[in-house]
Amino acid sequence: MSVLVVLIPPRPRPKTRDAEPPPAALEWSWVLGDGPGPVQQGRGAPAEWPRSDTVVAVLAATDVAWHQAPLPKAPSGRMRQALVGQLEDHLLDDDATLHFGLPPDATAGRPTWIAVLHRPWFADLLQKFAAAGRPVDRVVPSIAPDETPQGHFDLDPEGDGEAVQLAWADSAGALLMSLGGSLARARAATVEARWTATPAAAKAAEAWLGRPVTVLGEAEHALAVAKSPWNLLQFEFAPRHRGATALRDGWRGFLAPAWRPVHIGLVGLLLINLIGLNAWAWMEKRALTDRRQAMVALLQATHPQVRAVIDAPRQMARENDLLRAAAGQPGDGDLETLLGVAAAAWAEDEAPVASVRFEPGSLVLGIEGWDAERVAQFRDRVGPAGWSVAVNGTLLTLSRSGDGPQQGAAPAAAAAATAAPRRTP
Repeated sequence: MSVLVVLIPPRPRPKTRDAEPPPAALEWSWVLGDGPGPVQQGRGAPAEWPRSDTVVAVLAATDVAWHQAPLPKAPSGRMRQALVGQLEDHLLDDDATLHFGLPPDATAGRPTWIAVLHRPWFADLLQKFAAAGRPVDRVVPSIAPDETPQGHFDLDPEGDGEAVQLAWADSAGALLMSLGGSLARARAATVEARWTATPAAAKAAEAWLGRPVTVLGEAEHALAVAKSPWNLLQFEFAPRHRGATALRDGWRGFLAPAWRPVHIGLVGLLLINLIGLNAWAWMEKRALTDRRQAMVALLQATHPQVRAVIDAPRQMARENDLLRAAAGQPGDGDLETLLGVAAAAWAEDEAPVASVRFEPGSLVLGIEGWDAERVAQFRDRVGPAGWSVAVNGTLLTLSRSGDGPQQGAAPAAAAAATAAPRRTP
């Protein structure tokens, strides 16, 4: 997953109280990395930035102030007003010009580090990026309070070109300081601190510190800072589509190199299932072919006169019917069989049938005066033997299941049935 880190220079500030502030930057330095390709660096307007999966803006240490206070117990919609009331004794500017940020693990009632920055400048910066079609996904501070003490040496951009500054962060806060003061010297006595420096400041940093430091290139340091858990896009600057954003971030995280073993496992599982499904389909097709061949062989062995086999089951049934008819035995669709089924199911106290009509495969009976209960009793008696009953008005059609008309639809011939003398089937 590629990430584009945009390094935001310090906010332009007027040199005197009444002076106009310097013009805002129109180009920004960027670093592209964490993808399959090599790390790239450059500088340009947002429209010229290379494409990436994620855009992270890194704010300068001088643009973020840090205050520690118990986090108010307030709903998210009122949290900003609660923070203003919590920090009113520590804020020098009008609260309307301030933007606040909270850490991801902030818990109500517990001491929490709160980031404070200039709201109009921050809003204008985000608007410029969005207008250019390159909105940022996250905004992180270059340094933030941390339980692990750490210091990073870099050249002071406002110095004489050789002055070195120290960005320091620990559990007591985060600040940017020069090496000439006693505060920086006190921090140098922290033995367990993690020290890093840019290549240009490494030699001076080691001489001042009296110990070696880890050298990080500007691109390497920028990518490391971009992994900060902080995200200052909160409150009115928070993305509106949080669900879609969370889903996108989750998908991007899943595509990261750290999940490559899972990717390989999923691909392997998919291939195994694909091979298994094809093997199962082949076996089922082979079994179906064997059954069809067995039916054809049975038909040709039983009825050698059948040479062209098109539908073995149907042809077998037809040949059997011809043999049965030649032997004088009644079949399921003959009148004798249908009358026998109807007579066996006819109630002893039931009145004789009003009319009888025979059609090949079905028997139509007139059942005047029958109610739904009588029809249901008749159907229950013949149904277990594989016979179906369809009723249309006063006509009941008896046929073998699957061969007769559906319930509520009697054949036209049955509708035209002629009355016959009353007799019991």
